[in-house]
Amino acid sequence: MTIRPIIIHPDPRLKKKCDLITCFDTSLKDLSDDMFETMYNAPGIGLAASQIGVMSQIFVMDCALKEEKPNPLVFINPIVSWSSEETFTHNEGCLSIPEQYDDVTRPAVVRVSYQNLEGKASKSLCEGIEATCVQHEIDHLNGKLFIDYLSSLKRRMITDKMKKLKREIVRK
Repeated sequence: MTIRPIIIHPDPRLKKKCDLITCFDTSLKDLSDDMFETMYNAPGIGLAASQIGVMSQIFVMDCALKEEKPNPLVFINPIVSWSSEETFTHNEGCLSIPEQYDDVTRPAVVRVSYQNLEGKASKSLCEGIEATCVQHEIDHLNGKLFIDYLSSLKRRMITDKMKKLKREIVRK
């Protein structure tokens, strides 16, 4: 397993829709292993392939609390097939937008259709933080960031902070 560099906003790859996955081979399992290693190292609860520069429809997540047993999940070619009218507001952050958080309101419960690492069709009903994470990561696969839900002023302020951070990283 390899820890891969996480792309920092703004980067055009984060705004592109990812390609569907059609080949379910060992390289896909290796990719998911690298994604988990990268996500846990960051640390985070979700990571989309586009965040490490792989433009494929796969994300990993593990919303288990530190005192709970890990619950690593892989979603390939995911789509939200149903969402509740009830909403849930969470102070979201993103590994591609470090140390920036803001409230985003999303459906509280979602049903997700996806494929597993073997290509088998699956469905999951997610609620609370899991529903938020799933929707956040699916947004990544579709070229959308959590800051796209914020006002243009907040989005611009966060983008400016990320540009400054990227300049500082280059200087080091």
